[in-house]
Amino acid sequence: MKNTSLILSIIALVAVAALGLSSLIDNGKGPKKAAAADGQETSAPTAGAIVYFNMDKVLENYDMANDLRSVVQTKVQGISDEVNRRGNKLQADYNAFQDKINKGLMTSSVAQVQSQDLQSRQEKFSTYAAQKQREIEEEQTVMQNQILEAIRAYVEKYNSEKNYAMVIATQSVSGAPGALTAPVVDADSALDVTDEILAGLNDEYIKSKSAPKAAPAE
Repeated sequence: MKNTSLILSIIALVAVAALGLSSLIDNGKGPKKAAAADGQETSAPTAGAIVYFNMDKVLENYDMANDLRSVVQTKVQGISDEVNRRGNKLQADYNAFQDKINKGLMTSSVAQVQSQDLQSRQEKFSTYAAQKQREIEEEQTVMQNQILEAIRAYVEKYNSEKNYAMVIATQSVSGAPGALTAPVVDADSALDVTDEILAGLNDEYIKSKSAPKAAPAE
């Protein structure tokens, strides 16, 4: 029977995978850039312009993204709780077994049988925990793909009407105010279409939720 650190490390591994969701939930929640102080109005970009939108802001405020994150977070928490429950039970049984050995309350033949049983249970738990870690990663990957595909599809539709030469997605390099963004380092704020895209995304999502569901085919 391996020592207790292995059981605890398996639990920690699943917890780390679950934390990946937290980082995604917090994505883009750094300090916001200050608005322009001069108060001057800027003209809207015209067809053929290169425009950009802040992906961090969209991910933070897109209603579908927030709903999906909430659902996945609940699933991930349930998986983590069950892994912890099973791991703690195995740990408690191992501790009780070790205590009996130390106190001489068990014959060597009985100890051997119980040790083998605990070893088998630990191996099964390791397999189970690894499977659950993969499930967490898959849940997160599918969620991210769903969000990004919805944004991509909307931006494509949006630009079919605007006819911009290019629509670039930017993300903050750091959360500090005025931080550089990738791939845009500096640009005219008039070319920022973040609010338009975000409003359109949320409007489409609200309509999709209120639309009647199609009856299943018989």
